[in-house]
Amino acid sequence: MRTWGDEDIQDQAGRTVVITGANSGLGLRAATVLAAKGARVILACRSQERGERAAAAVGGELVLMDLADLGSVRKAAADLRERTGDRVDLLIDNAGIPAGKFRRTVDGHESILATNYLGHAALTWLLMPALRAGDSARVVTVSSMAQRGKGFDVEDPNFEHRRFRMAHAYSQSKLAGLMFALELQKRLSAEGSSVISVAAHPGFTATEIGAAGARNQGLGALARPLNALTKALSQSVSEGTLPILYAATAPEVQGGDYYGPRKFGEFFGGVGPARIDVRAQDQTVRARLWERTAELTGVRPDPS
Repeated sequence: MRTWGDEDIQDQAGRTVVITGANSGLGLRAATVLAAKGARVILACRSQERGERAAAAVGGELVLMDLADLGSVRKAAADLRERTGDRVDLLIDNAGIPAGKFRRTVDGHESILATNYLGHAALTWLLMPALRAGDSARVVTVSSMAQRGKGFDVEDPNFEHRRFRMAHAYSQSKLAGLMFALELQKRLSAEGSSVISVAAHPGFTATEIGAAGARNQGLGALARPLNALTKALSQSVSEGTLPILYAATAPEVQGGDYYGPRKFGEFFGGVGPARIDVRAQDQTVRARLWERTAELTGVRPDPS
């Protein structure tokens, strides 16, 4: 079976794409490829300096947004709706931070959960009117193999009553994203919407997230060797981005699909269907997460 690649992506002219965390790694690669295919690409980034540099390299636009600050997310969503004429064809919820020390955001949420999940859920809901106006619009949630962890505690997502563990915090944030993607599709289908929600993960890819995690844990001296080891053992960013691009553009993709590398336990190699953790398939828990997310973000769910 031939590996699906960038050359298989159809012309994207006339489509407006929003990608979070697009100043580096997977997001930057996706932005570069989609812009080269003719899409109007808007990079939603926290750092103005890095975001401007990436936008210039891609030939895209920059919207400043800090996913850990729900006020910033609301402002960015309003900016996006205004500058796009309230039409978005593709939203890639990609940005994320690695496991690190326990921190609370300005809204009082645990920072990994806030950045990797809550901010994206809020942004998606806020942009839904623009997505409905798009041409067969898609929402792509970037998850991780880490979603196969110890589950999601819907009643204590911010570690207020249980011991904080870095790996668990990261795992639950990625599981929450996948659960959200599946629940979003269920509700879009129920209302007969043409918008579809899908998810993808990059397998084991040579991004800087491991080194960033070491720095976040106060282990800066390990960042460089850890980064070198990751690059030696993993696939390239270009390869890791393929499942995301496939989910975003392939005509045969259906709502609720989940993609990742198809070889070696989804660590490497091309694009294929990925395994969804049994906990993400629990519709009762997904529905409760949907409600809890609305409580935590203060954003009205859409579809409601």
